Amino acid sequence: MHRRVFIQSFGAAALAAPLPSAQPALRLGLDTYTLRAYNWSAIELLDYAASQRLDTIQFSDLVDYGGSDAANLTRIREHAARLGISIDSGLGCICPTSSGYQKDAGDPVRYAVEGLRAAKAVGSNCMRVYIGGSAERKGPLERHLESTLQVLRAVRPQALDLGVRIAIENHGDVQSSELRELIETAGKDYVGCCLDSGNATAVLEDPCAALETLAPYVVTSHIRDTLLHEDPRGAVTQWVALGDGTVDFQRFFEIYRQRCPQAGVQLEILTGGAARVVPFLEPGFWQAYPRMKAADFAPYLALVRKGRPSVTPMLVAPGGKRPPEYEAALKLQQKLSLERSYEYARTVLKLGVRGRGAA
Repeated sequence: MHRRVFIQSFGAAALAAPLPSAQPALRLGLDTYTLRAYNWSAIELLDYAASQRLDTIQFSDLVDYGGSDAANLTRIREHAARLGISIDSGLGCICPTSSGYQKDAGDPVRYAVEGLRAAKAVGSNCMRVYIGGSAERKGPLERHLESTLQVLRAVRPQALDLGVRIAIENHGDVQSSELRELIETAGKDYVGCCLDSGNATAVLEDPCAALETLAPYVVTSHIRDTLLHEDPRGAVTQWVALGDGTVDFQRFFEIYRQRCPQAGVQLEILTGGAARVVPFLEPGFWQAYPRMKAADFAPYLALVRKGRPSVTPMLVAPGGKRPPEYEAALKLQQKLSLERSYEYARTVLKLGVRGRGAA
C-alpha cells in the first residue's frame, strides 16, 4: 500500500502512533525460605542475590532480618539499595485460630503491625502473610477466614498509613476463588495476593487458572514447578526445579506479563520432598472441597493427565532425624536446584531485568 493511500485509509495519526512496545521485563528474584538450610544473614542473602544478578528478593519472615530494630532494618535497606535489589517483605501466619499460628508471636494484631513497620523500614511496599495450611480446609475453613479478616480490618489504618499492602499467600489452605473473596471483602486498597504456583496445585488448581483468578491482586509471588501425573487413587504431585515439572509456565508468564507486570517473580524452589498422593478418587476426599465446581477442577485434571513420572534425578531424603551426610546433600541440592531454575527462567521464560542473557 502506498503512503498516500495508507494515510487516506487510516489517518495521519496512524503514522505518528508508536510501535507496540516489547513485553515488560519481569523482575526475577528469590524467596529466602528456599535457602533456609544455609542460615545466612540478611546481608549475606542480599550479597548472594547480587552475585546471581537478581533484581529482587523476598524476606519470607521477620526472623530473616536478624532483628527488627530500626538500625538493623535501615542497614538492610541501604545495602539493598547499593546493590540495586528491591525488597518484598514477609511475615508468617496471622490467623490466630490456625494450626500454623505461632503462639510466641503473641497478639496477632500487634504482630501484623510489627511486620508492616518492618516492611516500611526496609523499603518494601508489600508484606506477605498466610492463613494456615491444608489442615485448615477441615477447620472449617470459614472460621479461619473470619479470624484472618478480623486481623486485617484491625490493621487497615496502619497499612494504609505506611503504604504497605498485605499480600496473602495461597498456602495450601485456600483456593484462588476463596482468596479473591477474602481480599475483596477486606478491601483491595490495602490487601492483595502473594501467588504461590506450587501451592495452587496442592489445592487442585492449575497455576494458570489460579493466576487468571488472582491476577488483579498479585503484588508478589512464590514460583516453583510441580510434577503431576495420574495415580490409581487420583494424582501424584511433587515439587521440583523450574522446568522439571508439568506446569505450562510459557502460558503462565504470558498472563503474568499482561496482568501483573509490576509484581516480582520470587523463585521458591522446594526440592527434596517426597511425592504426595492426592486421592481425589477416594470416598470422603471431597469433604474438604464442598464448593469446588467441576469446571474449576477440569484444568487441574487436564494437567494431571498430561504429566508423566520424572526421570530427572533428585535426592529425596527420609523424614525425621537424618544423618549429616543427608543434610549436607539436601543443603547443596537447595542451592543447585535454585540456580538451575534461574537459568531456566532467563533462557527459556525470558525473565529478569539485569541477568537476561548472562545465565
